[in-house]
Amino acid sequence: MENNLNVIYDDNQVVVVIKPHNMPSQADESGDVDLLSEVKAFVKEKYNKPGEAFIGLVHRLDRVTGGLMVFARNSKSASRLCEEIKNGQMKKTYYAVCAGVPQMKSGTLVHYLKKDEKQNMVRIVPQGEEGAKRAELNYKVLETDGETSLLSVNIITGRSHQIRVQFAGIGNPLVADHRYARSKFIPSKNIGLWAGRLEFIHPTTKEKMVFACPPDEESEPWSRFNIRKHCGR
Repeated sequence: MENNLNVIYDDNQVVVVIKPHNMPSQADESGDVDLLSEVKAFVKEKYNKPGEAFIGLVHRLDRVTGGLMVFARNSKSASRLCEEIKNGQMKKTYYAVCAGVPQMKSGTLVHYLKKDEKQNMVRIVPQGEEGAKRAELNYKVLETDGETSLLSVNIITGRSHQIRVQFAGIGNPLVADHRYARSKFIPSKNIGLWAGRLEFIHPTTKEKMVFACPPDEESEPWSRFNIRKHCGR
């Protein structure tokens, strides 16, 4: 392939790929190369498709976040995958590196979030405020070096910027998060957020599909920890 797309799995229903840090999931005003267009180009070339290949975007990762994503090859698969997400059947595990050490070594975070579309910022707001959406996640501290901590995170609700905002809200913003870390900003080449495990039911075979891909153990901020021990290879 001419592009550098990292395809983990593909068949006539789905394509599972690794999104690099700092690539948009779909085209935006920046005009930068986006993952959706790259997947379309991959399918068009591999399967010799005339015209533009149909690819369904069923979920997104923030531009700064890297890791596993699944795309649908047709509208029926897209509909079924979206239904899985709606019903909480698609499971996503993230790895995160945050500033400091959370007060509780494991637990559940629940906040109400509201997005400012113009500024592309999300705020924690009181329950009941107009436009507020409930956000819930579970986390566990896997390792810490005192300055930062490696976490595993499972989101219960899929809200925009959810992990970033919720950990900033408890005083442990993610490493290299320019948008939400404020005075606790810790510099790094990439933000400390990676979608490392993805589970879903195949839209036609109904087989349980499980994919795992740890972040690059040699790059910051992951090199601070024993990624192999916690995330596998």
